[in-house]
Amino acid sequence: MSRDEIIAAIDEEISRLEKVRALLEGSGSSRFLTGALTTGRKKRHLSADARRRIAEAQKRRWAKQKKQAVPVANPAK
Repeated sequence: MSRDEIIAAIDEEISRLEKVRALLEGSGSSRFLTGALTTGRKKRHLSADARRRIAEAQKRRWAKQKKQAVPVANPAK
């Protein structure tokens, strides 16, 4: 490869990288990074009642798990 060919290849690579950077920095970057381009779905929202029911169910699971936990003996005493 001659010196001119190497410089031309470097210039092409710089141009390609600048285009990629512009895409990532531009308005399309958030859609690209969140995956909205691949799924095409809108974000779903839960109602307050649904969030409350989920929270209550999780608290019941935590209470059940805590009840089943075996107390650890304290070896220091």
